[in-house]
Amino acid sequence: MNMLSFPPPPAGMAMPELRTEVRDFLREQLGDDYGPEQRAQSWMGFDAEFSYQLGKKGWLGMTLPKEYGGHSRSALERYVVMEELLAAGAPVAAHWIADRQSAPLLLHYGSEEQRQTILPRIAAGKCFFCIGMSEPDSGSDLASIRTRALRVDGGFRVNGTKLWTTYAHHAHYMILFCRTDNSDDRHGGTSQLLVDLTTPGISINPIGDIAGEHHFNEVVLEDVFLPESALVGELGQGWKQVTGELAFERSGPDRFLSSFTLLTQLVGILSQAPSREAKRAVGRLVGHVMVLRHMSQSVAGMLDRSENPMLQATIVKDLGALVEQEIPDIARTLVVDTGSPNSTFAAVLARTLLAAPSFSLRGGTREILRSIIARGLGLR
Repeated sequence: MNMLSFPPPPAGMAMPELRTEVRDFLREQLGDDYGPEQRAQSWMGFDAEFSYQLGKKGWLGMTLPKEYGGHSRSALERYVVMEELLAAGAPVAAHWIADRQSAPLLLHYGSEEQRQTILPRIAAGKCFFCIGMSEPDSGSDLASIRTRALRVDGGFRVNGTKLWTTYAHHAHYMILFCRTDNSDDRHGGTSQLLVDLTTPGISINPIGDIAGEHHFNEVVLEDVFLPESALVGELGQGWKQVTGELAFERSGPDRFLSSFTLLTQLVGILSQAPSREAKRAVGRLVGHVMVLRHMSQSVAGMLDRSENPMLQATIVKDLGALVEQEIPDIARTLVVDTGSPNSTFAAVLARTLLAAPSFSLRGGTREILRSIIARGLGLR
């Protein structure tokens, strides 16, 4: 049996000066009116102007080379900024996908034209991306995708549907994972294409969530022509590329801090009259968060060393979703009387409960993730 080890978190992760700078920025940008109910949106809050201001501060595209509009800073410095933004519940959704995974993907696999055209705009907080992976009847099993891009003169003709595409209605581009060739290997014959979402033939249809909000979309591509220059990386190497992209998507603090505002609210209420049961339950939750934090930081260190932490990132994602979903369940058990329906705690709890089912879906369902982990550890 192969044993998986997480390297120790890199030294110097505290970075107090950078943390202080980010916290001062957040106080200035968000103000006193940005309360717990808004913070409870976690990284799903959308504010294009806020993302633009982050870009002006140099906190987007932090790890990108300067020649592409980035700042040549370490993955660990970027991690500190992400952690502070998430802990504050800042509205980061506009730039999140572009900065988290689309930019590193284009840096590693994109053409020079794609890098020069797109990366500086991502770093400036002016270019937003969505993820073109999941499909109807496919979901997290990406090897079963059916969206197809046929080679034609000058490029590709694309037909298919992508589903649960977060903020596609605000995005400028999508990285599309699709089939470009037939292959006996279900992972073969796939590629990635850079899609300008203003291209004719693309329809973006809203999908309401259980909170009645519009984050998700169905994106339908009907005879969409994409030029040869839309190809990201090598034709037929989409599976290798997309699994590398998922390491960026699954490993960050966004995978265990989605319920953080509720946790801080819970600690505040229980500290007024703590019982032994409450202390034990909250201590356990905080302990889980701290362990996940160390694991996630170690993945950031691996990325900084240009290592491939795909398996470690998958474990962080799976365990993080468990803790994120456990927090609202424990909170409503410990606080029987949440106050009036309009109380802050009740509102934060209600929002988190409605969002919680998505925590074990986005970034890969639990069943798929555990299958990946089992194969990686040689258990199947």
